[in-house]
Amino acid sequence: VEEGKISEHSICVSYLMVVVIVILEFTYYTSVFQTPEEILHHLQNIVDFGKHVMKQFFGENYVHHGEIIQLPLDFVRQLCLKIQPERPECRCDKDMDTLSSYAMCLPNLTRLQPFRFAEHRPILCIEIKPKCGFIPFSSHVSQEIKHKVCRYCMHQHLKVANGKWKRPSKYCPLDLFSGNKQRMHFALKSLLQEAQNNLKIFKNGELIYGCKDDQDCVSDWNELARHLKPFFFPSNGLVSPHCTRTVVKELIHVITMALLSSTDTCRAGDMKTVPISQGRSYCEASAFNKELVRNGKHKLESSGLPRGCLLYKTLQAQMLDMLDIEGLYPLYSRVEQYLEEFPEERSTLQIDGPYNEAFYEKLLDLSLEDDGTVAFALTKVQQYRIAMTAKDCSIMIALSPCLQDECSEQRPVVLTSKSRFTFSVSVLDLDLKPYESIPHQYKLDGEIVNYYLKNIQAKEDPVMSNLFKENEDCTLVLHKV
Repeated sequence: VEEGKISEHSICVSYLMVVVIVILEFTYYTSVFQTPEEILHHLQNIVDFGKHVMKQFFGENYVHHGEIIQLPLDFVRQLCLKIQPERPECRCDKDMDTLSSYAMCLPNLTRLQPFRFAEHRPILCIEIKPKCGFIPFSSHVSQEIKHKVCRYCMHQHLKVANGKWKRPSKYCPLDLFSGNKQRMHFALKSLLQEAQNNLKIFKNGELIYGCKDDQDCVSDWNELARHLKPFFFPSNGLVSPHCTRTVVKELIHVITMALLSSTDTCRAGDMKTVPISQGRSYCEASAFNKELVRNGKHKLESSGLPRGCLLYKTLQAQMLDMLDIEGLYPLYSRVEQYLEEFPEERSTLQIDGPYNEAFYEKLLDLSLEDDGTVAFALTKVQQYRIAMTAKDCSIMIALSPCLQDECSEQRPVVLTSKSRFTFSVSVLDLDLKPYESIPHQYKLDGEIVNYYLKNIQAKEDPVMSNLFKENEDCTLVLHKV
């Protein structure tokens, strides 16, 4: 249970509501919204943003925008009391709204979508938060290191220094987004080794693998294999170390195939913000890349992502960040200056919604020629907010075993050595990133880069430089004497 998202196993408060709640999750919003009307408006914005904007980028089947419902206040209070003991410790200082009675009704994405299929079968669900899958290509970038090392890999070191995690992860988002199966397998294995908050695994809606808090990240692959063995090898027997590796390998294969699958279409999925070839397709800090260098190889293969798969669509939405935060921040300041002079224009500029089709159409202007207008600056700011949302979304892959004669043509199927699965892929956490968070992102970007340059790159450069020299081809040149 996180951020007020309630699993089906957590709710037995009202018998009259159980039939509905078993199928659905409820998300409650707290905070700065003082009145029920303001909370209702905020929730409506979230629904509209998913329906009119993110569905255009990701596709009808991938995005579940939900609907707003109103609940009896007494039920809401009992519900909050019921789930409080199950909330992560880091979330317990955030109160849930018990005053407005408004809630968002969303499908339980740990189940196959639509839910009615295979509802009595065991369900395995993998949640991945892939993060940003490209290296900044903007000419506004002031530090060359940002053109070589991805934001995630740099940020890992700052998080460890600040005590958020005990050790850095070997996961690099560029490996996952490469479309190269070898790199994708390495990225997923790295996530399984150090899940942090980027990977969780659920069985029948219950969390069986992943961090419960910032420090609790001990990976037990044998325990995970015990849970997974009936899915991949449906026969009796103990899980041996050899079997553990085999089960994990099968899991990684299934996740990879599901991520590369194309199960939906949408018009924005074919929109390309910038040719991938213009940006670097690998990160120099990637453990996979370093291993290649040690083995004398200098080129990483990037197979490319199928256009219809969710990873491709996620990457395209992320690449709406065409200017990087360094190029975007002056444009944000231009909008801020305008709003200081004309505060009444905030609603006209649609900074706080409504997030309708007109809002979406403005996002399709990919021009980078700054004409000095507020309109240009605002378009880039809104595109950046979309990009940040896509960089922080989660992908849910729900799997259910099926027999050959049971798998319908309407559902995608992935095969393993001993099993076959029908699956669904969904994306969540698509709330638009706040306009007001841009100054924080600008400051954080500087902190991440400065820490990496000062404490990490200085130590790594001599080592990597020697590795490159050791593996360089030697040419013997004979001079006539």
